[in-house]
Amino acid sequence: MDGGPALDWAARRTSQVTGSRELVGGWTSTMLALSTQSHRDVVLRLMDREPWRSHGAGLTTRESEVQQALVGSAVPAPRSLALDADGAACGVPAHLMTLVPGAVDVDRVDDESLDELARVLAAVHDVPPLPGLRAYESWAWEAKHVVPAWACDRGVWEGAFDLLRTEPPAHEPRLVHRDFHHRNVLWSRGRVTGVVDWVETSVGPVWLDVAHCCTNIAVRHGSDRADAFAAAYVARTGAEPQPYFDVMDVVGFLPPPGRSAWVTAHDECQRLEQHLRRVLRRATG
Repeated sequence: MDGGPALDWAARRTSQVTGSRELVGGWTSTMLALSTQSHRDVVLRLMDREPWRSHGAGLTTRESEVQQALVGSAVPAPRSLALDADGAACGVPAHLMTLVPGAVDVDRVDDESLDELARVLAAVHDVPPLPGLRAYESWAWEAKHVVPAWACDRGVWEGAFDLLRTEPPAHEPRLVHRDFHHRNVLWSRGRVTGVVDWVETSVGPVWLDVAHCCTNIAVRHGSDRADAFAAAYVARTGAEPQPYFDVMDVVGFLPPPGRSAWVTAHDECQRLEQHLRRVLRRATG
């Protein structure tokens, strides 16, 4: 098949590519599932969307290195097969990895499923950090500290911005996925079969991973289900909740100047604000 230089590159590192289909849901990249002559399906990440493309060498290299470090761990993750970090062969930064089975299911928020999510996230945090792995970055940078036009309660946002101008709490530096939520988790028969998208992996507070998953759950299903996930994680790990990072994560959902918002539907915006009100109360109470 004539798929251009990226598929040619992938074929040289596996076997003849016999088919491809685009996977849906990715923000940063074009993700292609490739069938090969050896009947082994693989995934090709093409980091072709800005602003991530400009940082694609670092992002794809990090993902490859983290996936290699996860080999032998209890974390179900893809395995890195080949890397074209500078795009010399593919035209854009590219990463070839194994295809893990399962499907995304953003509505798995029953207690059993949330406990399964907590189990897998705890396994991530049990993996020793890679030497030289970068420290986590806040996504709630100062330029985002603008009360959204749809807000019903300006005070809760202004209170969040004030809190984030203070120093974050002390934490034990651990391996954090940094973008752990339902859209990066694959399921089959009630079990998590894969955790994907390791480009943002960092060293930081485990509660930031919990917080990010909670915010995503709250936006779609409300804070009660988000709290149930946090409680499941605490029950499994004994971790101490750090609501400062919950506040940081919610503010991180606001768009930077000149960029489109992640959350746009009216009901989701309202659930985001309601969740902020709840976690801010915990952080300042």
